[in-house]
Amino acid sequence: MGQKVNPIGFRTGIMTGWKSRWFASKQEFADLLVEDQRIRDFIKNAKDKQGKPAYPGLAKIEIERTRDEVKVILFTSRPGILIGRKGERVEELEKQLQDKTGRRISIKIEEIKRPELVAQLVAEDIAEQLSKRAGFRRTMKRAIEQTMEAGAKGIKVQLSGRLGGAEMSRREKQIAGSMPLSTLRAKIDYGFAEAKIPQGHIGVQVWINQGTYSEDESDGDDAQKGQVPKKPKRAYKR
Repeated sequence: MGQKVNPIGFRTGIMTGWKSRWFASKQEFADLLVEDQRIRDFIKNAKDKQGKPAYPGLAKIEIERTRDEVKVILFTSRPGILIGRKGERVEELEKQLQDKTGRRISIKIEEIKRPELVAQLVAEDIAEQLSKRAGFRRTMKRAIEQTMEAGAKGIKVQLSGRLGGAEMSRREKQIAGSMPLSTLRAKIDYGFAEAKIPQGHIGVQVWINQGTYSEDESDGDDAQKGQVPKKPKRAYKR
């Protein structure tokens, strides 16, 4: 089951928190959910004048709502590019999102100091190298070595598509270290990206084992509270 399920969604609400944190009535819930997705799509798909991503190095986007404003938290490995000179790029993005949603937007930027341990950033880096026509086996090997040197417990990289310009699509994967996909206590990060090459798209999936969750890091419900106490059954005499 662990190989078919997104590891982040598998642990959401149990070991990890939600990426959207707010409460709404039944009448407003669907509209706010769609609005959250539009905000994420707008930021991820924004392009600059050269056609490159306007906000590179984004790992994830979290959204918190209050009655007065919408707080958008951007986790990035390149905060200087997002902030811009004297914060002008942040102000521009806030204005664009306010025009799009009609709400007051507040943007907060969190820096990722070890991008080699973030699966989404590793997947996007592999996709970028494949788009530049780098060899896929060499690219996978280099990414695995960098992640393991950064201190990861394990990593799995899987590519799917017309690898090397072949006529038929196929899958290739490489694994290093341990990858316990069904253990909820294991801190597994997952990332997906697409590489656009002349022959079509190549899907890049990355799993990174960052160790185990400590009790302090658990944002969701405590899994131990729901366990049945292991006491011996009472014996009844006939």
